[in-house]
Amino acid sequence: MTVARRRELDLVEVNPAANPPVCKVINYGKYLYDLSKRERDTRKNASATKLKELNFHMNIDEHDYGVKMRHAEEFMWKGMKVKLQLKFRGREMIHQDIGMNLVRRMRTDLAHIAIADNEPKLIGKSINLMLSPLPARKRVRKFSVAQDEDQDGGDEAAQAASPAEAPQEPAPALNGKK
Repeated sequence: MTVARRRELDLVEVNPAANPPVCKVINYGKYLYDLSKRERDTRKNASATKLKELNFHMNIDEHDYGVKMRHAEEFMWKGMKVKLQLKFRGREMIHQDIGMNLVRRMRTDLAHIAIADNEPKLIGKSINLMLSPLPARKRVRKFSVAQDEDQDGGDEAAQAASPAEAPQEPAPALNGKK
């Protein structure tokens, strides 16, 4: 205590359980200030987890499916959680296996950017699945392009081949009719 008084500092007990008790001579006010500053910095860097919800039905078209995948990927790229909810209408409840397969397909299609918190489960008339984004360094884009690339002009190969120059394939015949 006399050493602490001589230096005009505080005597702080670090480990009272030790024999003899361990004490430290420090400026206690500065110690508390540094502690609060560290806590403020960690709070500032921690972002609030946002949750985005994507609703769809089991008879979703391939194009609409792709749009939903792009939206989900964009949300997770920004670090948000995504809740996928497949809603059944009317007699669609009979085909729950088709709905489960669709939700599992979505989970595997988004595996490059997210991980499922749990297995898809049927709650009422909907199947729910919660996805959390992977750490930022492990995320990969598959369905969408970065926003800054879109503004810079995007992919040069896509610009080189304009729609008029692209080879056109004949439309497939439906039920043998043209």
